[in-house]
Formats: sequence, C-alpha cells, structure tokens
Amino acid sequence: MNLSFYIAKRYLLAKKSHNLINIITAVSVIGVGIGAFALIVVLSVFNGFEKVISSMVNSVSPDLLIEARRGKVIDTNTFPFEKLQELSGVKAIVEIVEEDALLRYGEKQHIGRIKGVGDAYQHLRLLDTIIVEGEFAVRKDEFQFAVAGAGVAWYLGLNLRNPAEMLLVYVPQRGNPSSFSLDQGFNSQPINVSGVFASQQDYDARYVVVPLDWAKQLLGYVDEISAVEIFLQKSSTYKRTQKEVAQLLGDDFVVKNRFEQQETLFQIMRAEKWAIFIILTFILIMATFNVIGSLTMLIVDKKKDSGILRYLGATKSMLRKLFLAEGMLISTAGGIIGLLAGALVVLLQQEFGLLKLGGGAGAFVIDAYPVQLKILDVVAVFFTVVVIGGISSFYTVRQSLKWTKEEV
Repeated sequence: MNLSFYIAKRYLLAKKSHNLINIITAVSVIGVGIGAFALIVVLSVFNGFEKVISSMVNSVSPDLLIEARRGKVIDTNTFPFEKLQELSGVKAIVEIVEEDALLRYGEKQHIGRIKGVGDAYQHLRLLDTIIVEGEFAVRKDEFQFAVAGAGVAWYLGLNLRNPAEMLLVYVPQRGNPSSFSLDQGFNSQPINVSGVFASQQDYDARYVVVPLDWAKQLLGYVDEISAVEIFLQKSSTYKRTQKEVAQLLGDDFVVKNRFEQQETLFQIMRAEKWAIFIILTFILIMATFNVIGSLTMLIVDKKKDSGILRYLGATKSMLRKLFLAEGMLISTAGGIIGLLAGALVVLLQQEFGLLKLGGGAGAFVIDAYPVQLKILDVVAVFFTVVVIGGISSFYTVRQSLKWTKEEV
C-alpha cells in the first residue's frame, strides 16, 4: 500500500488531538457532500423536464422533415416518393401543406397556422397521447374535421359540443396581394373541430391540423405541397436514414431530424442546464474553503508527526503527497456521500413521484417533478469535485508547509 495514502487515511479516520479539527473535518465532508448532492439533483431535474418537453415536442414532430431549399413548395410530380418508401426503416411518408391563416370562431379571431396532413397521419395516431379534449380525427367517412392546439382553442373559445358553430379559416388569395378585404383578398372555408391537443406552448398557440385536400383547396394548390414528413420504424437509426435521404434527394432539399427542427428549443434547455451547473459549481467551490481550513489545521496539528517522519527518512515529496492525499480524501468522501444521497433521492422521485407538482391536483401535464439520472452527469459531478478538491488541497499544502517552516 502507498505509505502516504495509508497515513492520510489514518489521519482522516483517527481522532485528532484537538476535537475542533474533527468537527471542521466533518463539516468539510458534509459541505462538499451537500454541493455534490445539489448538483446531481438539479441536473437530474433538468434532465427530467427536458425529457418531458422532448416527448411532447416529438409527438408533433416527424423523425425527418424534408423542405425545399429554395422556394416554399415542393412539386409532387417530380418528388421521388416511391424511392423514399423503399429505404430501410421508413414507416410512413406524409405530405404536408402549411400556411399562416386568420382563424375566426364566432366573434373571436386569432392569427395561427394551418397544417394540412395526408391520410397516413391519422392512421399513425401520433397525437392521440396529447389529446386533451375530443379526439384526433381529421376525416370520418366523407366528413372533414380540424384538430386545434390548446392555445388556439383558448384564444378562440372553441366549444366542441356545439357542432353548429364552425371554425372559419382565411388565407390570402394567390396572386392578389393588393386587396385587403376579407371577401375579395382572401379565400375562406369553414370546418368543424373534432379535438384539442396540448404539446408545446408555442406550437399549441399557433397550429390547427386539417385534412390535406381541404388545405390544398383553400390555398389553391394542385401539385404543390409545403413539406414531406418521414416517420421511421423504432429499430431504425435516424442518422443513417437521414444521410440516405439527403443523398437521394440531392442539394435541392433540406432534410432535418427532430433536434434540427427544434434546434433553438433544445439549445436553450441545455444552456440553462449547464448555466445552473456552473452556478452550483461556484457554491461547491465555496464549500471547499472548509476543506482548506480543515487541512491547514491538520498540518499544524501534525507538525510534530511531520518532524518524526522526516527523521525516519520521509522526503519532502512524501510529506506533500501525504497531506495532499488527506485533502483529496476529504473532498472525495464528501463527493461520494453527496452523489449517493442525490442518486437515491432522484431514483425515489423517479420511481414513486414523492414531490408533486401543484399538490398533485392534475393541473399540470405531469403530476410529479420529472427527474432522470444520467451516468454522464454523475461522472461530471464527481470529476468536478475531484478537480476542485485537488486544486484547493495542492494550494493549501504548498502554503501551509511553508508557514510551518517545513522546507518544500
């Protein structure tokens, strides 16, 4: 066994000659542990919220989205639908038409966006899990329906139990930019609303999902669509398929995965997470001042032992390693205790949902605070504790041995 580490371990566990040093050492371990505990718990909470938001966003986002690189429409006559369908891993291909629109319901109006979807979209049952009222149905037999976001429903006061009141959608007429009259400059069509969905706030406040042919008729499209959405089998890897689709389509099209479709949202969530990590790291640095104090007092308390070790042949390097190991043991012990306690709390919350949101009254999308423990976060927190502990211990040993007139 390494002699410096063995003596350092004895110093950590053995009773000191001054009881105050024992207390300060315990406080140091607890302080570092609390810092590590806070870090892993907060990071896990951010992971949980990111997972919830991602699942809600993913429910309205395709695995791959194809858009024209130039212009706003895709010609369906020249688009290679058959070749795309032949790619391995492709589950369904959905034609999409999107356009900004004025939505009117009774006396209320709202600027939103219609999304016309092909029949395959309803068969995939993508929005079933986020329907909060009614059902997701854009077509029933010969009847056509719209499904509105929760924000749109709130702004317009939609009442699904009143089929006589229809949603009226206005879009500008193509090639007629000069007229601002609703009657002369806009195309309009009424449609009944079959359901309301709730996913991500910005999306809910804008979108109304309608049948593709209904949207085409309203916009005056024949062979044009706005985009193509591709949904993949669960076993497929989206990176490989994205590359294959991009190679097949060439430079005239842009192929985006789910992260690229919501790049700003995901970047903000990750930036917030690591900003909090940095802030809590500064708190952890403050906690290491206890380690500095404990290590300094220990070096002074063990001055006599250091002299005996020097007479027995201990080198200057060995003394430095001894007290450096002592400081590292204090930091590491606190870090391990904090990580274990934090991981236990996170796993209990993850399994049983002990801490409720809004008193568990069902006012939120989820009942309890979402958490998710990631091994990379555990490694990052432990590495941070070790690095901060190592730097503070090295500086303390260097300065304290000078103060005690030990040559280094």
